[in-house]
Amino acid sequence: MMKKRISLLTTAVLAGALMLSSLGLSGCGASQSGQGSAPAESESASESSEEASQPASEAPAESSSESEEQADSPETGSLVRIGGLKGPTSMGLVQLMDRASRGEAENTYEFTMAGAADELVGKIATGDLDIALIPANVASVLYSKTQGQVAVIDINTLGVLYVVASDDSIASMGDLAGKTIYMTGKGTTPEYAMNYLLAENGLTSEDVNLQFKSEATEVASLLKEEPGSIGVLPQPFATAACIQNPDLKQVIDLTEEWDKLNESTGSMLVTGVTLARREFLDENPDAISLFLKDHQESTSYTSSNLDEAAQLVADAGIVEKAPIAKQALPQCNIVCITGQEMKDALSGYLAVLFKQDAASVGGQLPGEDFYYLP
Repeated sequence: MMKKRISLLTTAVLAGALMLSSLGLSGCGASQSGQGSAPAESESASESSEEASQPASEAPAESSSESEEQADSPETGSLVRIGGLKGPTSMGLVQLMDRASRGEAENTYEFTMAGAADELVGKIATGDLDIALIPANVASVLYSKTQGQVAVIDINTLGVLYVVASDDSIASMGDLAGKTIYMTGKGTTPEYAMNYLLAENGLTSEDVNLQFKSEATEVASLLKEEPGSIGVLPQPFATAACIQNPDLKQVIDLTEEWDKLNESTGSMLVTGVTLARREFLDENPDAISLFLKDHQESTSYTSSNLDEAAQLVADAGIVEKAPIAKQALPQCNIVCITGQEMKDALSGYLAVLFKQDAASVGGQLPGEDFYYLP
């Protein structure tokens, strides 16, 4: 069946427009380089395009053609090409990656991991991926840019941001009054989320001095070198920083703070969503249903089998060492939320971003068809 393609020119413009958005809450990945070092920023991983785009499984070369043959077999279901970021989104896929590499999944899956969301956005736009796990606001922007040719099928990661400090007196957003806070994500979702939480707790930019750095590793270094400094870090960087400096603690979970303010609305602090091309979604509903079942099973596995999941995360190159992955996993808020609960959580989150900066979600809130409700 003839595919609907977006022109290469549109793709190039789109990738550039989304570059800054991808530096926000997607910055939870880790580099494989450097023994004993903290995980590197996910945007740093994009500097090595060869490494960033390697499939998760190390299958023999001939397996590609075998997969294509299996895709036509009713016993193996459909061929589904999936892209995820080197971070919590792909952590939730590791059990499925492992099963697929051993031929135990009903669908035939091909996995790609990238260091930045714009790499995946380009592949979705050109039809080279069927499903991508990307930041929530980037999904909304892509929906706008493609005139509704994509849809969200689940939420895969909730909030991963934590206030990290050595000061035990800091326990709530109100305790940040008069403080200087170091963080990343200027002009992207971390800043929007932080501003929203501060405002809802009666604080303004005059009350809290937000100092932005380009990389989470810079923030971690400041926390180590300047006793008493305060930072906002995503996972797994927050865990790594606390391991390297025992005086540091994760004193405020921004996800919990968001939930306190939105108990009646169902809105959640959403980091990552799972996006499908509309054409693939319409033509392969059974494959989508199978994937959602597999994704749910995989995310549940990361919660109930920490040792095994942490090793799979390390083996996939998402986090350098299994012990760090084991400590970070429970705080990465890896989920698989679908249906009406997904819509309520995501629409509420996007509405908050829209009020602060309409461009952060594509200029307007997405339509009803943005939310896949089987």
